[in-house]
Amino acid sequence: MDRLSNLPNILTGFRFALIPVLIVLFCLQQTMTVELCSFIVFTFAALTDFVDGWVARRYHIETVLGKLMDPLADKVLVATALIMLIPLGKIAAWVSLLIICREIIVTGLRGLAATTGKVVSAGSVGKLKSNFQYFGLGFLLFPLNVLPVPCQHEIGRGLIYISLFLALWSAAVYFFNLRAVFLETTR
Repeated sequence: MDRLSNLPNILTGFRFALIPVLIVLFCLQQTMTVELCSFIVFTFAALTDFVDGWVARRYHIETVLGKLMDPLADKVLVATALIMLIPLGKIAAWVSLLIICREIIVTGLRGLAATTGKVVSAGSVGKLKSNFQYFGLGFLLFPLNVLPVPCQHEIGRGLIYISLFLALWSAAVYFFNLRAVFLETTR
């Protein structure tokens, strides 16, 4: 199997493919069944993020493409959920905006680093941020009154606020770690 079509890269591609499915589900009338389907699709996509990274590291099949596309797939999946939850009243627009702006900035920083030959993979704070986002969004996506979880949406929003703090912190870490790239002069 060639290095580009290894299992982690296929899983990342599959995560991208699930995003339009999620968008369609959000555009439908929000019934308990549709909300449950949205939750399942989102959860399955999020799980591919964990699995592809684990497989890539475990079997030493990390690729430059994977290091660049995996975090991008994560960002697009999370941004999709953050944006689509706004009109449903499940998340504040300003929270979504700050998280998405952070993602764009970090992607830009990674792109800038790549122009100098540096590939920057996600750090531990960024991975923790992703976990809080996934769990927070999961709580917000899961239909209310299906499980006896009091304050389900409040728990989800709380996890998203924690992820926002971690997102801003990890962006500062990226910027600090890449400061040498910004200070380099071109000739």
